[in-house]
Amino acid sequence: MRRALRLGALHLPRSLLGQIIAILLLTSAIEFGVSAILYERASTFSVRDDEARRLAEHLVIAHRILSERAPAERIAAADELTTSRYVVRWSPRPPLLPPIAPALDGMYDQIVKWEPTLANDGLRLRFASPGSRSVIAGHMRLQDGSWMQFHTREALRTLDLALSRILLALVPALALTTIGGILIRRTLRPLRQLIDAAERIGREHPEPVPERGAGDVRRLTQSFNAMQGRIVRLIDERTRALAAVGHDLRTPLARLRLRMDAMEDGALRRSMQGEVGEMEVMVASLLAFLGGEDDAEGASLVDVAVLCATIADDAQDHGHDVRYAGPDHLDASVRRVGFKRALTNLVGNALHHGQHVEIRLEPTADAIEIRVDDDGPGIPEEALRTVFEPFVRLDAARQRNTTGFGLGLSIVARAISAEGGAVTLVNRPEGGLSARVTIPH
Repeated sequence: MRRALRLGALHLPRSLLGQIIAILLLTSAIEFGVSAILYERASTFSVRDDEARRLAEHLVIAHRILSERAPAERIAAADELTTSRYVVRWSPRPPLLPPIAPALDGMYDQIVKWEPTLANDGLRLRFASPGSRSVIAGHMRLQDGSWMQFHTREALRTLDLALSRILLALVPALALTTIGGILIRRTLRPLRQLIDAAERIGREHPEPVPERGAGDVRRLTQSFNAMQGRIVRLIDERTRALAAVGHDLRTPLARLRLRMDAMEDGALRRSMQGEVGEMEVMVASLLAFLGGEDDAEGASLVDVAVLCATIADDAQDHGHDVRYAGPDHLDASVRRVGFKRALTNLVGNALHHGQHVEIRLEPTADAIEIRVDDDGPGIPEEALRTVFEPFVRLDAARQRNTTGFGLGLSIVARAISAEGGAVTLVNRPEGGLSARVTIPH
């Protein structure tokens, strides 16, 4: 048998499912019991119990006295039997009003319960008037065939059965549902902690999640902490491996550049420098992509306008036709290195496929849009989304030879996503491609 987990004053099963079922069963059982009791009481009483008893006693006494008096004395006797609560009258003829009122069956049962002899005397109840449902009237037959009539002077203190039943049953139901919700929320709190911890993986230094809650949740937390530890170790090992690979690859490339500088054959030297430069680009893009989200750089206030203008100036210094259009200054909170790498990749991609490039910065009320437009051949519509996937190259579409592994746009998409923004590619109506970056402002 499973050991019970003490939760407040309750002993609940250790499993999460068992605890939820136990809580629901507990609240349902209590609510059912309370509702059953209230239903029985509401079904039994249609007026206050003391009102029914008092009326029953008065009717028995009045019927007995009138039956014992001579017909000539009964009118006066009826006046004497009239009180501040009840009016009694005697008539030799039967009443003309309807003799029954089904809505008063519950009250009739109450009165007869107190004085059973009234049922044998032909007691009938009705409402005093069609518009009143609290002032009660009625009549009884005397032994000689005459009639005793009566009605209450004031409205009896009745209970609205339907409304009272709903309200009285609703109050404990709401209270017990609230209690059940609180208990279930407390039971599920460790799962919310697991969700928060899962969302933090890869974005900040992970910490073990406290092992709390039901047995199933504790085992889940243990497995999550173990998985989180394995992920952290894998990321650390990858980071160290990338650092070592970056050093091991760049070192021989640097040696090759030094040796090429001593070569006398200028044509061969320029050819080899181009090959080495291409290898450096490939290594840099691969390391940037494999670096993933393990980048410790934090967001800071950066003048995006100056950054875009600087990228355009650097391209112009290398003999490219790149222009900047936009405000002179515009601050935004971004990761400077990653954001600059993304814009540089977009400009490099545009220059690779076009002759003229424009960087346009346009701030809006809640965002900043940066467009990098070129005059190249553009991209087929069906390939506009796939170009952001790693290692995808569209040489056939661009009619040019490309360098690298096809990771430039993947790096752009990842860097912009880290800023909470998005990047899209659109073919320009006048020709060329427009890369549009949007980040929150």
